[in-house]
Amino acid sequence: MLQDYQHTLFPYAYNILGSVEDAKDTIQDVLSNYVSAQKEGIENEKAYLVRSVINQSINAKNKRKTVNYDNVWLPEPVATEEADKALHLRDIGSYTMLILMEALNPKERAVFILKEGFGYSHEEIAEVLSGTVEQSRKLLSRAKGKLDQRKQGAPLSNKTVSAAILDQYLHAMRKGDIQRLENLLSQDIVFHADGGTKVNVAKKFCTGVHDVSQLLVYVFDKFQREFTFEFIMINHEPALLFFLGTKLYGCQVFSISPDDNKIQRISTVLDPDKLKNMGR
Repeated sequence: MLQDYQHTLFPYAYNILGSVEDAKDTIQDVLSNYVSAQKEGIENEKAYLVRSVINQSINAKNKRKTVNYDNVWLPEPVATEEADKALHLRDIGSYTMLILMEALNPKERAVFILKEGFGYSHEEIAEVLSGTVEQSRKLLSRAKGKLDQRKQGAPLSNKTVSAAILDQYLHAMRKGDIQRLENLLSQDIVFHADGGTKVNVAKKFCTGVHDVSQLLVYVFDKFQREFTFEFIMINHEPALLFFLGTKLYGCQVFSISPDDNKIQRISTVLDPDKLKNMGR
């Protein structure tokens, strides 16, 4: 059944697009077109569908309007709590990597994902993208060059340790303890907030331990004190969901350094369109 391919194809589309809805739409278009397509010459159905989804995702990413720096855009979060059971979730890119990959053009992004995420050879990538091995190598080299300029170390993914750190984080915010909060953050901490077109945020971008700490405490006191918080793994990184009753109002994803257990990046998604698949 073609519907069985939806889970298989999802990581390819999502890792390129960074959007659950766009990924689903792309996959649905590819499967619908495949139903009415001539099947002669298609020896490997899965490979054909993967190739179609990747190329359609590249086209869709190219068409998306470039987001200005002032208008922070964050990927749509995906819960990966069940990644051990749901095999397709294992291939979802980490939240930090998806953010960093916004510096790549869609084709560079596709090559990087296929090579580093899915273990494709350059020969296989060339076939998928209807290019050459040399083009694949150059695209990968360019992608790595851009990422090396921005890349942080691999974030901490230990759930137990992460949960303990975020518990301390919440305790410091509830107490308004700036010093304790600063001790949990790296000196070059980066904060992003994405409210989309429907939610105004206090500040979309902030960096530096002192300024971020002040912002976090202000936002907590003014907007979040009545929320309940739940720990979850989002894109293989620790996160907090915050609720009023059963309504989800936000998702905060944390990149934590495994070297010193300091929080390096906080990505706050408040856009309701990106949260609608995350509710209780």
